[in-house]
Amino acid sequence: MTPHSVFIVDDDPAMRDALLTLMRGAGLRARAFADGQDFLDHLPEDTTACVLTDVRMPHLDGVGLVRQLQDLRGERWPVVVMTGHADVPLAVQMMKAGVVDFIEKPFEPNRILDAVRGCLSALATLTPEIEAREATARRLSTLTPRERQVFDALIQGRANKEIALDLDISPRTVEIFRAKVMQKMQADSLSALVRMGLRVSDA
Repeated sequence: MTPHSVFIVDDDPAMRDALLTLMRGAGLRARAFADGQDFLDHLPEDTTACVLTDVRMPHLDGVGLVRQLQDLRGERWPVVVMTGHADVPLAVQMMKAGVVDFIEKPFEPNRILDAVRGCLSALATLTPEIEAREATARRLSTLTPRERQVFDALIQGRANKEIALDLDISPRTVEIFRAKVMQKMQADSLSALVRMGLRVSDA
């Protein structure tokens, strides 16, 4: 069974049950919620998951749910949207909000399974990168303002003498700050430090 969950959000009980049966029959771990607000009120703590949501629901519709999930979980919880009222403006709006697929009802079971499996496969490769990026961000937050200045200069490829001139400090002081940055960032080489800088700049 996949380590990632599938969360189904649909106000139609028959559709929820059918999707639960489909997902569990395919060996996926799945839970269902009555609408967007119900989902947020009982938000699971899973690190990664695929969310399968309807658009038109009471209390909180799919558009509102997608936007909130982007803020709460981001790319760790990719969203697939289902709707029986598809139109081009709605599809564009949902894709801009961050959904990875947009499926019209009624749909073939394999169509929805392929979409969910695609999300879960992407998560398998994405998760290590997300964790590395978050670890880098945590380490960055421990740097003092001066250390952060040195970090930024180093990942731009600036030499110690250049950094010293820019910051109006001695080259020896730059060396001391550089050693502290390497230690706090847990970087064993300058190239490793640069990779960390690229990782957070791409986030």
